[in-house]
Parts: sequence; structure tokens; C-alpha cells
Amino acid sequence: MSLNESPQKLYNVGLNYRKADINVRGTFSITKENQVLLLKEAKENGCEGLFVVSTCNRTEITGFAEHPFELISLLVKYSKGKVEDFIHVSNVYKNKAAVNHLFNIGVGLESQILGDYEIVSQLKNSFNQAKKLGTTTAYLERLINLVLQASKEVKNKTKLSSGTTSVSYAAVQYIMDTIPEYNNKKILNFGLGDIGKNTCKNILHYTKINDLTLINRTHNKAKNFKDKNPKITIKNLNELTNELHHTDILIVSTGANYHTITQQHIQEDKEMLILDLSMPENVDLALKERPGITLVNVDELSKITDKTIETRKKEIPFAETIIEQYKQEFNDWISYRKFVPAVNALKESLQTIQGHEIDFHRKKINNFNEEHAELITSHMIQKITTQFVKHLKDDETSVDQSIEVISKIFNLKELNLTEND
Repeated sequence: MSLNESPQKLYNVGLNYRKADINVRGTFSITKENQVLLLKEAKENGCEGLFVVSTCNRTEITGFAEHPFELISLLVKYSKGKVEDFIHVSNVYKNKAAVNHLFNIGVGLESQILGDYEIVSQLKNSFNQAKKLGTTTAYLERLINLVLQASKEVKNKTKLSSGTTSVSYAAVQYIMDTIPEYNNKKILNFGLGDIGKNTCKNILHYTKINDLTLINRTHNKAKNFKDKNPKITIKNLNELTNELHHTDILIVSTGANYHTITQQHIQEDKEMLILDLSMPENVDLALKERPGITLVNVDELSKITDKTIETRKKEIPFAETIIEQYKQEFNDWISYRKFVPAVNALKESLQTIQGHEIDFHRKKINNFNEEHAELITSHMIQKITTQFVKHLKDDETSVDQSIEVISKIFNLKELNLTEND
């Protein structure tokens, strides 16, 4: 589906860390279950393409609509937010601006920690979820594929994602910077989403901590993770409270829409560092009032900066150059899709003329070699259509005017040639 073939436009609506703090973002966060319900409703209502991204830093819907409020209504319905609050913290991007926004997200230019590469798998998973439920299109798939290609090239050819700065690493860095003798502490990682997995891997890679326990609500998922990371100890969910009695550092990335860690889980006199990497926040804020508890959320962790960030900032122009190349490839693809119907119609019209002329000469000329005539004229048709495509691709060509002239000459059916915004 092309923007030229429908009254609908491509929109990206949502909010992120730039305008909304963690409490507001938590309100508009959409659970995995609700993302599925949202996509199913969109499909039932005839949506021509849509997918949802909801992470600790952003909640966004990208899709086709006649008006952005159609997408905003879905976002509000399947989160706990209100429209009047959304208006003050939201962003709405249309057509080319929406495309540009997705490229910037994909390469890490819009990440809360510049160059954070965790967004790539989140973007890919969100799109795959929509694809399974049948709410994607060739247009969106081409766009996402090019965004992911651009992301890979930026990662490989620039230093935008160099060093070790991401939300999952920031958590580990915070532990190393603030906890004396951290290698001797007992850590419990609760939750195994993308950030939870990366945090566990970073703990194993950057520290010498030997006492790392993992609890996940889906136990089989934890077991599969342990198979690849044998140094980790796994426990069942029903052992959570007991494990917390012996834990020094708790990392929470459960991604629920309720508090998975409450005051009842932790003893009154317990001293503990709690890093809440969830969105919305999954740790009861009342625990912050406890004398022995230090509770840190994503926004606080994201303020950790070092020379790595300064190195990354210098790489922004190089990343933007790569983005422009892939955006041009996408625009070329859109342009090609725009004039393919006209080229095909021209070819069919020429083939009709070819058929009439061969039939006429077969009746008029004795021993007429129909096979040779068809071969020669088919070659001419191919030459004509190829030249027409080259003409349309020329930078100085007005595609709309050219197609209009050809349509009049060969009596082609009227085509919708409305330009994108």
C-alpha cells in the first residue's frame, strides 16, 4: 500500500523521555497483552498497517490513518493515560517526518542514552508481533528493513554505539560506582525481558560477582537463559520473598503494569539497593521511604554520563549521513512504486497495438513471419518502456506530468498521483 493510493497518511504518535518523566511514561505504557488487543482491534477496524513500540523510554504507535487521533485513541484506550494529559507530552509525526523519526530511533539518535542499541531488538520485536497479527504492509516492512539496515551500518561503521553506555550497563556501572566491595554482594535479577537479559550479561562480563540469582515469572525462559549462562542461579517465583531476605542488590525489569515488588516482600530493617528498570515502575515507591532502602529508577540511571557519551556525540554527523542514504533508497522505492502502474498500463497498451498490427499484416501479407514480427515488436516495446522508466527516474522529470501525457496519448485509465506531504 502506497501513500499515493489511499486518503490515509503515515503517522507516528506517542511520547518519550524528552517531554514525559518516568511517572507519565508509566501511565501511557502499553503491556504486551494490551499491545496484542490494540493490534487486533486495529485490524478489525480495517487498519491498513500499524505497529506498537512500548519501552522504558517511549510508547509510540506507527501506522496509517486519515487523522492522527485514530491512533491516539488506541494508545489512550490500551494504556492508563488520558487524552488531556497526552496532549501536553506527545509528539505527532506525519509521512516524511514519521519516516525520519523511525530512522533516528533505529540508530540510537533518539535514545535516552545516545547510541543505546537496545532499542533495535525492541523495534524488531514490535514489528514482528504486528506482522504475526497481520497489521503490517509491504510499505512498513520495507521501511523497517531499511531502518534496521541503517542501524547495523551505523553500529559497524561509526562509534555512535561504542563503549558500554546503555540502560542495562548504566545499572551495572551504578553498582560498581556506589557499592563498596560489590563483587562480594548477592544480586537478584527479577525479570528477563531485553533489559533484564542484557543486565545479567553485563554483570557477568564486567564484574566478578559470583552470587547472581535470576527469577522470572516464566520459569522455562529463565532455565533456557541459564543454559547459555551457567554461572547464574535460578529460582522459582514462589521463592521470591525468601530470596529477598538474603539479597543485597535487587534489579527489577519485570515489565508488568502493577507493582511486582511491594513493601510486603522486604523486611522492615533490610538494607538494599533496588534498581527499577521497568516501565511503568514495578517497585512500590513507598519503599523509598525506608531508611535502609536506596531505590533508583531508569531516569536517574540515564543521567550517568562519561567520556563515552562525548565520543558518541562526535559521531552524530556520520550516522546522519548513513541515514540519508537509506532514506533515499526508501524514497526511490516509493517513487518506483508510484509509476509502476503507469508503466505496466503503457506496456499493456503497446501490446494491444502489437497484437492488432500483427493480425492486420498476417491477413495482408503472404508468408508473413508472425514469429519474427512478434519478436521484433516485443523488443521495441521493451525498449520503449525501459526508456520511459529512465525518463521518470531523471531528477529533472515531473513524474505526474509525464504520466499524464502518456495516459492521454495511449488512453490509459486515470491514476491517483497525489504527492506525499
